[in-house]
Amino acid sequence: MCINCSSEFAAAFRYLSFPTRRQVLRSATTVAAGALVCEAVGPGAALADTTSFQDIVGELDPGGLPKVTIFAAREVVTLDPDRPTVTAVAVLGDRILAVGALDELKASASGQPFTVDDTFADKVIVPGFIAQHDHPLLSGLTMTSEIIATEDWVLPSGTVPAARDHDDYMKRLTAAEAKLGDPGQVLLTWGYHPAFHGDLSRADLDKISATRPVVVWHRSAHDFTMNSKALASYGIDQAFVSAMAPAAKQQSDLDKGYFWEAGMFAILPRLLPAIATPDRLQKGLQFVVGYFHANGVTLGSEPGGLYSKTLQDAENAVMSGPDTPFRYYFIPDGKSIFASFPDATIAETEKTLSWGEGMTQIMPNRIKLFADGAVFSLAMQLRDPYIGDYHGEWIMQPDAFARAFEIYWDAGYQIHIHEIGDAALDMVLDNIEANMRRNPRYDHRTVLVHFAVSQPDQIGRIKRLGAIVSGNPYYVTALADKYSETGLGPERADNMVRLGDIERAGIPFSYHSDMPMAPGRPLFLMDCAVNRTTVSGRVAGPDQRNTREGALRAITLEAAYSIGLENEVGSIVAGKRANFTILADNPLTVPATGIKEIAVWGTVHEGRIFPVR
Repeated sequence: MCINCSSEFAAAFRYLSFPTRRQVLRSATTVAAGALVCEAVGPGAALADTTSFQDIVGELDPGGLPKVTIFAAREVVTLDPDRPTVTAVAVLGDRILAVGALDELKASASGQPFTVDDTFADKVIVPGFIAQHDHPLLSGLTMTSEIIATEDWVLPSGTVPAARDHDDYMKRLTAAEAKLGDPGQVLLTWGYHPAFHGDLSRADLDKISATRPVVVWHRSAHDFTMNSKALASYGIDQAFVSAMAPAAKQQSDLDKGYFWEAGMFAILPRLLPAIATPDRLQKGLQFVVGYFHANGVTLGSEPGGLYSKTLQDAENAVMSGPDTPFRYYFIPDGKSIFASFPDATIAETEKTLSWGEGMTQIMPNRIKLFADGAVFSLAMQLRDPYIGDYHGEWIMQPDAFARAFEIYWDAGYQIHIHEIGDAALDMVLDNIEANMRRNPRYDHRTVLVHFAVSQPDQIGRIKRLGAIVSGNPYYVTALADKYSETGLGPERADNMVRLGDIERAGIPFSYHSDMPMAPGRPLFLMDCAVNRTTVSGRVAGPDQRNTREGALRAITLEAAYSIGLENEVGSIVAGKRANFTILADNPLTVPATGIKEIAVWGTVHEGRIFPVR
């Protein structure tokens, strides 16, 4: 070891694992002898105990020592329990070097070239926000369509007001059709919800236009309703429906022009060329990049995007460049892969690993499966009956789900599972338990995604089986009032997304927006979970509120844990990537009702500063 090691940087380096130390060294993110301990030895180390730190630096950087940047701030919230709040963070290259008080870090860098960047002197630095589960393609297409939704959507171009009832919806849809100039241009609209807007059929849309294709993409994004012109234009006729797989045929109603779940996936290949044109895709994805950055996202993930290399290439074209202010990781859609290749599922899954490039990558050994229908469609599988004329659906039939789950489980994959209702949760937990008994795995981190309706008796089982939760707290804000009246009733509606119980049980949990299912704004999700305030202003399920720190961890460190990146991102500790979100105030100390109002100044992504323009 070096003999001239100052305590601050020594402590920072000492607790890095050997592979991380070597990574830090090899990427020139170290400081000189006398500034950082040279404890670069450990299991498998190639360096001798007597190797000096100066020898290593000299070997890596013979031209001189690299310069450290010390970012000073009003506060730095680290999420490191040993030192939760500091006032400065030292960065070298793309990595965090050390944290502490500004004077401490300056003293520790004695002999090392450094600069103090006080850009954030009056700001709060928090770990970079992680969009754990969002859909860039769907977000881009829906946000650039004609939005007529159940709630206001605040976009950079302005606020799109909600359509409150059936008459309002139909008036807005009629006006949207009238303003289109080209008579052949498709009218694509997103946001319709039958519980809010009433029934809508092919015949209703034919009254809007008999000559223009009209495509209504439901608020859930799991359903489409089309007029006769659209059906004829895209070749969706009786012969096509008759040739569908049984599950898709059961989830299609040609007379109404309505297709949901498996039926929706069956028609997508014919529909996508019309609604996902190259120009619309590019504009939509450019919107997504700007929107996520403006809301402080430094890393994103999409579990289970559409299984299409062509569409992945389109996402890469916009999002993979070096100037993108975040990395985006994609997790393959195991539902589609298993359905197409039941006897070669793993081999075909691994072929997708080459589809990413640059700042967009496909994550290895991770997969997405699907259980029941969407919460916004009121198609979730429930233990007790619905209130009203609704019924549950399966996206993957339980026997197919069980076989796909077993294949991926035995291959060592982390499995993310779209599950919505409590009966679907029972089915998923049964599969985890059966496979744990048959082939035990002790860090499988199976992710229960969405987690809309659950019951108290399921919490202990989740913990015992080693599953983790990724919840969407916006369900409560957007739906608890309406679903108290229809669909679920007051008790189930108010206790949707039971994350208070999950936190008290010590089960790892994170948040996601599932954009466009909720606004892709991490501070807004945090606000939804901490306050559980509905659109009417009441508090739904107060016992299910999360703590402030739990909520911040859910959009940072726990979000990283849910995709296996907790050693790289999620907290501000030495050796991790220098990913920070820069805020006007501290979400742990502002009034709880003000969390979502905190301004995002910008981000630091892997050491590079990206202000919000």
